[in-house]
Amino acid sequence: MKLTPLCPLLAASAILLGVALPTRTENAPAAAPTPAAVAAVSLQGVMDFHAHSAPDVSKRSATSFEVIRADKAAGMRAVVLKNHYVPTAALAQLAMQEVGGIEVYGGVVLNRSNGGINPEAVRRMVEVEGKRGKVVWCPTFDAENQVKSTKSNQPFVPVVRDGKPVPAMADIFKLCAQNDLVFATGHSSPEESIILLQAAREAGVKRLLVTHVLSESTRANLEQMKRMVAQGGMLEIVYLAHLGAKPLPISVAVEALHTIGAEHFIMSSDLGQPNNPPHAEGLREFIAKLQAGGATDHEIELITRKNPAHLIGLDP
Repeated sequence: MKLTPLCPLLAASAILLGVALPTRTENAPAAAPTPAAVAAVSLQGVMDFHAHSAPDVSKRSATSFEVIRADKAAGMRAVVLKNHYVPTAALAQLAMQEVGGIEVYGGVVLNRSNGGINPEAVRRMVEVEGKRGKVVWCPTFDAENQVKSTKSNQPFVPVVRDGKPVPAMADIFKLCAQNDLVFATGHSSPEESIILLQAAREAGVKRLLVTHVLSESTRANLEQMKRMVAQGGMLEIVYLAHLGAKPLPISVAVEALHTIGAEHFIMSSDLGQPNNPPHAEGLREFIAKLQAGGATDHEIELITRKNPAHLIGLDP
């Protein structure tokens, strides 16, 4: 790791005087934002593309309506409810009716509980009253990459074979293109995601998302990210990746924004776990940490407001 003097002028003086100066690392973590700095972050117009909530198979920190009311109170524009095992289009429509004042969307994850790579699950999601089903995620906890990464002893749902999408994916791409849905890569590996993005784009899909591109099991390097955006993929960074026992340094996300370009990213929470912050508070913390790490106001505007709105089909 490269070490640099704290100040070039002081360094020159020190050389003349024969005094050693302390050094810092160029990649040293930024100071944590103060509680006041976090509280000052505005969520007006922000969208959370990745929110987990109860009721669910896993324990969650808040119900869907509690999350949506809190997001609405914070001034947020929209939220996408995600459940690994149950479609959320109907829940999103119910939230629109019972809460309102904020755009709520749902989707379907192609895990085994939904039939795996099951076009009928997508077709019926699209038909749910209210048309709030907008996102199709590839398998997550049933993904081949996820199962093998965690060395789980369970069946998995493959999405790529011999360098090509499995045949069943063709109907998924077709439905996404016909209904202008967001196709998301789920917990596919970076190389699988690149293959899927290219095939989806060639099939006419316009809205492409790489799910949490920096999370442990799906983490892409900068060269892979460049190939993803070359295929039209939007890259999602999530706060959850920077929490827990092995938190990813915020500097990694900032480097990706600066290197790839913030125009290719969205920022989500991926929260809802009992020991983590509530969704809106987590988004404030994430934004404050990104800013402390060097992200500009313009970059934050792109990844929290403009890009996710455009991806889901809202007027930015």
